Amino acid sequence: MKKDEIIQKHKDYLFPSVANYYKEPLVIERGEGSYVYDVEGNKYLDFFGGILTVSVGHCNPKVRDKIAEQTQKLQHTSTLYPNENIVSLAEKLAQITPGKLQKSFFTSSGTEANETAVFIAQHYTKKQEIIALRHGYSGRSMLAMNLTAHSAWRHGSSMGGIKHAVSPYCYRCPFGLEYPSCELKCATDIEELILTTTTGEIAAFMAEPIQGVGGFITPPKEYFKTVLPIIKKYGGVFICDEVQTGFGRTGKRMFGIQHWEVEPDIMTFAKGIANGAPLGVTIARTEIADSFTGLTISTFGGNPVSMAAALATIQVIEEENLADNAHEIGGFLREGLESLKEKYPGIGDVRGMGLMQALEFVGENKTPDKIVVNNLFEEMKKEKVLIGKGGLYGNVVRIAPPLNITKSEVSDFLKCLDNSLSKVVHAQKTVA
Repeated sequence: MKKDEIIQKHKDYLFPSVANYYKEPLVIERGEGSYVYDVEGNKYLDFFGGILTVSVGHCNPKVRDKIAEQTQKLQHTSTLYPNENIVSLAEKLAQITPGKLQKSFFTSSGTEANETAVFIAQHYTKKQEIIALRHGYSGRSMLAMNLTAHSAWRHGSSMGGIKHAVSPYCYRCPFGLEYPSCELKCATDIEELILTTTTGEIAAFMAEPIQGVGGFITPPKEYFKTVLPIIKKYGGVFICDEVQTGFGRTGKRMFGIQHWEVEPDIMTFAKGIANGAPLGVTIARTEIADSFTGLTISTFGGNPVSMAAALATIQVIEEENLADNAHEIGGFLREGLESLKEKYPGIGDVRGMGLMQALEFVGENKTPDKIVVNNLFEEMKKEKVLIGKGGLYGNVVRIAPPLNITKSEVSDFLKCLDNSLSKVVHAQKTVA
């Protein structure tokens, strides 16, 4: 089908809530490495990777071949039958995750993984109340939307038992303080939150090491070390949501939380674990996992094809030292973004780690500037480069290329970004 026909059928047959980027949606036909191609043959440099999902490049041969091989042998079993791939991946995750995480439950998405984590935390602690963070995002189920702290992503009725602590959002500190003189007020305030809004006995604290949809909000290095003793004091376990930060994305380490030198009790994954194959994972300490022995099932959890994709993806990340590459090339990318911040006053903040970097665009007095982000998107599309967006106010550009991106490709990206920014700024001045 031609582009216009596909776009029209999308309008005719999909829910209108299935939104697309750009004024004229981009119809992608195929991908290869760091690039995707539309149905008209145009080549685009992909610096968003399907929302941080394409870890090792589009259609990576090593992953693609393992998927193809598995589809010739066995495509589905459900969790009712064990298979080699499901136990191999579970064993691998137990080996590479931090602390005492040992036993996994497989699903098809990050939403399901987070639902599973909350359930098992509540069952293990025999408590119900959950502490989550403002600006956090947990998925699209009813529970996940209630854990989410973005009004635009919350739909339906509100559920009780979930309390939202302030985010470690230094650029927009809700207390009007500055780090480090703030003495981590965002962390210590959690104790008062528990004492004033809960029964004083909580099931869990759930947080992303770096808040993804929130706009790659990166906490101070002491944040989690300050929060977790408070959580433990009131009976809670720590659920670490690594859906976006996991598997080398933040550089040097396999998981984002390892930068903060604390150990989760439960961890969740999706997105980058299988380079695009649908897979969600909840891994927990043995005593937490073993606390529930009731009847449950995941029809597509542990699907042998998704398991094969994940095993191959992790193998590529390890053998090609892609966490180190994310650190090195991410550093080069960060230097370029910082230079652009000096050049363009509308860039209020540059933040992130590794190949998870963000630009927050603002006007006077840090007023969120969503318009410039929308205009920048259209200009970058003309430059044949794809980027992401986020933040509570829609004024954050999210940058997350594959982990095997090259320095040359980052240089190309920075040139296109500079060129696009100059056009957006010029257009603004002309209108003014």
